[in-house]
Amino acid sequence: MRLVVKTMREQQRKDSLGPYHFQRQAPTPTETLNEGGYGNPMNPVGLICSGFRPSDDACIFPFLVPSNLFAVTALRQLADMVHNLLNDSELAGSASSLASEVEVALRTHAIAQSAQGTIWAYEVDGFGGQVLMDDANVPSLLALPYLGSSPDVALYARTRAFVWSTRNPWFFRGTAGEGIGGPHEGRDMIWPMSQTIYALTSSSAAEIRASLRMIKMASAATGYIHESYFKDDPAKFTRPWFAWANTLTGELLGKLAFNQPELLRP
Repeated sequence: MRLVVKTMREQQRKDSLGPYHFQRQAPTPTETLNEGGYGNPMNPVGLICSGFRPSDDACIFPFLVPSNLFAVTALRQLADMVHNLLNDSELAGSASSLASEVEVALRTHAIAQSAQGTIWAYEVDGFGGQVLMDDANVPSLLALPYLGSSPDVALYARTRAFVWSTRNPWFFRGTAGEGIGGPHEGRDMIWPMSQTIYALTSSSAAEIRASLRMIKMASAATGYIHESYFKDDPAKFTRPWFAWANTLTGELLGKLAFNQPELLRP
């Protein structure tokens, strides 16, 4: 955990670009990083850099906002654990201070203006550049409550409405359902993972039921949850077996069976 905190601090890139870079020959630009493998320029404002999104696609701007919000949560959990279990006040203090620094930087640089009010941006560069979208893979903006990383309820609600709408360039709606995709599989490909996260972060019985119907349709009668599928035909899918999506759906069904079993009845 000391190494984790050290790495996060290095990737704030306050004094240098740091030791981590990645570049390779690739058929698409989202599979490698420009600028010598460090990605696009950023202003060292206290946020933590990412080279790639959870989808494996390269970040446009190095500060991936949902991952930074998740880092704040994880660092505070770490601080509590090492303080109470290991009596390590030095590591606890380091994790806690980094969490506070990142939180302030998020409030300063990661909130965007929209016609419906302020929302979380997906990526920022610290210079004022912001990417307004969401990707199906977690950490995502949609998944913030699932990760325990949604400190502002109203701000999340506006962000949720944005990402689950056609205002999000990677949201798709068709005859076989609706949901968020991403550059990894491209236009018009919905990821059932986003439908599962939509249900896991919802308190609405209607939204959860709708998500369950879409997830079932997305399985294309195979018994498994796929990576993505064409918005108008669930039989056109990628990955016949995708463990991450299957596991998340299993978590959703298990939670509903325990807490809201009536939602699982036909």
